[in-house]
Amino acid sequence: MDMQEQLRKIQEEAAAQLATITDKAELDALKVKLMGKKGELTLIRRSMGQIPAEDRPKAGQMINEVVAILTEKMDTLAAKINMLEQEKKLASEAIDVTEPRKHTMIGMQHPISLVQDQMLSVFTSMGFDVVEGPEVEYDLYNFEMMNIPKNHPARDAQDTFYIEDNVVLRTHTSPVQARTMLNRKPPIRIVCPGRVYRADEVDATHSPVFHQMEGLVVGEDVTMADLKGTLDAFAQKLFGDDMTTRFRPSFFPFTEPSAEVDLTCVNCHGKGCRICKGTGWIEVLGAGMVNPKVLEMCGIDSKKYSGFAFGVGLERIAMLRYGITDMRALFEGDVRFLSQFRDD
Repeated sequence: MDMQEQLRKIQEEAAAQLATITDKAELDALKVKLMGKKGELTLIRRSMGQIPAEDRPKAGQMINEVVAILTEKMDTLAAKINMLEQEKKLASEAIDVTEPRKHTMIGMQHPISLVQDQMLSVFTSMGFDVVEGPEVEYDLYNFEMMNIPKNHPARDAQDTFYIEDNVVLRTHTSPVQARTMLNRKPPIRIVCPGRVYRADEVDATHSPVFHQMEGLVVGEDVTMADLKGTLDAFAQKLFGDDMTTRFRPSFFPFTEPSAEVDLTCVNCHGKGCRICKGTGWIEVLGAGMVNPKVLEMCGIDSKKYSGFAFGVGLERIAMLRYGITDMRALFEGDVRFLSQFRDD
């Protein structure tokens, strides 16, 4: 049998086998049979030395043509087999989206985060900027710039955590007010939310770590009436249109005059109940006109500008808003407790 007849026969048999092959293993076996070290086409190539020199180019061309034709057919079949295998794999891994699944627990915002977001929404709608500052603070900003010099008796009431002689864990967010007044010119209208620290014993109404939001307004002709109107608007937006505030004289080194601010009882709406002890009022925050000494220390002319400041505990507002009676529940991380809260 001459070479041309051998090549024709090999090509026909290979084409017939390719028509029946359905998996990669069978195709690989055919490749080895035809083109492996001892494959049929490989052996024919090795026999080229037995052909007269003048016939070798033509014989080589015939072998190459057969190899090229079979290689193209095998590559096409390999791609088809690979695609079919991929489709089969995808079909076996398909997800039935109609199949019922176990309900996935979705996290809720913490009540303190909810209250902070609600309060920020109220104050930013009134034109306040939100400013934050460091929790590890210099004594200078935490106390001295707030008119609480060293050895001032007011420091005893702060129960401060000292890191170094002049570095503390901030006891309020007032240092953010000082930093802002040092770096901005009036008019200033800011709120400062954040975590603060005091060496308190843990009980139903106290914690060594809690959250505050303080507000500051500085400008020309700012009065106590502006403070009262701002806090009334805050109370009404957060708790209802029938809310109002009541000021009682107090003392804070950084405000003069100063006031403790009561809010209409959110439980009885002023009628008197066990929560407000029959008074119709609940104490919620401290406020006052910024002490002229504080303005001057911050480089603001106290004869031209005046201002007011207020500070409110977020835990206090959260407890009032959601009827929580023990502050410790806010820090214990009990999912059963926390999952009750959502932003309405």
